[in-house]
Amino acid sequence: MSEDNSEEGVEQTFISHLIELRDRLLRIILCVLLIFLALTTYANQIYSYVAGPLLKHMPENSTMIAIDVASPFLTPFKLALVAAVFISIPVILYQFWAFVAPGLYKHERRLVLPLLIASTLLFYMGVAFAYFVVFPLVFSFLTAAAPVGVAVMTDITKYLDFALTMFFAFGVCFEVPIFTIVMVWTGLVTPAQLAEQRPYVIVGAFIIGMFLTPPDAVSQTMLAIPMWLLFEIGLLFSRIFARKTVDETENSQQAIEKKED
Repeated sequence: MSEDNSEEGVEQTFISHLIELRDRLLRIILCVLLIFLALTTYANQIYSYVAGPLLKHMPENSTMIAIDVASPFLTPFKLALVAAVFISIPVILYQFWAFVAPGLYKHERRLVLPLLIASTLLFYMGVAFAYFVVFPLVFSFLTAAAPVGVAVMTDITKYLDFALTMFFAFGVCFEVPIFTIVMVWTGLVTPAQLAEQRPYVIVGAFIIGMFLTPPDAVSQTMLAIPMWLLFEIGLLFSRIFARKTVDETENSQQAIEKKED
């Protein structure tokens, strides 16, 4: 009977977790849907704002074009949906946090919540860096590099795919400090081991920049250098975290020894 009761308890707990996960996913979908519906009215304005860095550097009397029949209508709505997901990231991360928090220890909760907030801010910073810093440099270079007699007229769907790829690439690459701290936190590496890998990290940053950015040295460097600097920031904070962890461990051991005495 005890084994049957334990199995039923485990099954009920598993089902309750699935129900909670379903509810939180529905909340995320509802949030994204509401924001998307609010943005649909301004879909064309949002697209014009995102396309601003390219339009400023296009030659005179040159415009963007729409090759597909439905792209003038569908492309702005696609951007509105992606923008709704970007805006909903704090809600998405909060729902994730609320789902996993009950299964974490107290000291883990103190670390995970700041990491979630920092990862959200870093992602937005990466997107802003791509839009305000990288895009003007890239588009000025690419439009100036066009051969004589070639009219620069970019398709709106192609441009959106390019812009979203760049936003996602810079947003993820700006998460380097979080990845560094998490690796130290989980015990995979130590800050000293990470410092020894600095030359490989710099080379890897330029390789990643080569694959994620257009084939020009400007955009590649604009992604590689921030990644390297963010790695150094993550290394600095991981060292502080490692010292704090050691101090907490020593304090807990001293408290146990005092109780035993």
